[in-house]
Order: sequence, then structure tokens, then C-alpha cells
Amino acid sequence: MEILKRPLVTEKMTALNEKGKYAFEVGKSANKVEIKKHIEKLYGVTVEKVATMRIQGKLKTKNTKAGVVSGRKPTVKKAIVTVKEGDVIDFYSSI
Repeated sequence: MEILKRPLVTEKMTALNEKGKYAFEVGKSANKVEIKKHIEKLYGVTVEKVATMRIQGKLKTKNTKAGVVSGRKPTVKKAIVTVKEGDVIDFYSSI
């Protein structure tokens, strides 16, 4: 089972990093306890709070020669992790 898929590095999430909050895309079956343990082990920080949300995939439609093709982007699960004050997760250290 894959717990952490990737960190979410967007403009909105980068602004939250200053407050000690970090966002990750996680596996659909991962729960808050598993996410907390995995992040503490992987990054060596103390996690205070984990908030999870499921984002419904958007409906996409395009016109082709064969007609209208409809589909849906995949549903994803996000986790916003609050770390202890003074702890920092550096996503760019391995680059």
C-alpha cells in the first residue's frame, strides 16, 4: 500500500509552509495515523495534526472527429500536515 505519493508544491501550499503546514497527495486507503507515522519517519519531524480530504475528479469533455468524448480525471486524496513549531520539511534537499 502506498501511503505518500508526492508532496504538493503549489503557490497556495507554499504560503502555508510558513505556518508549519505541508500538503501531500496520499493513497486513497491511507488513514491519519498511518500518514502521521510515515511523515515522522521519513522527514524526522513531529506531526501535531493531520487533515485529510478527498477531491472528486473533474469531468472533462472534448470534441473529436468521432463525436463528443467524455471522461473524468481520477479522484485523489490530500493530506495537510501541521508540524511542531520549529520543525521544517525541506522538499528540495534531495535535488
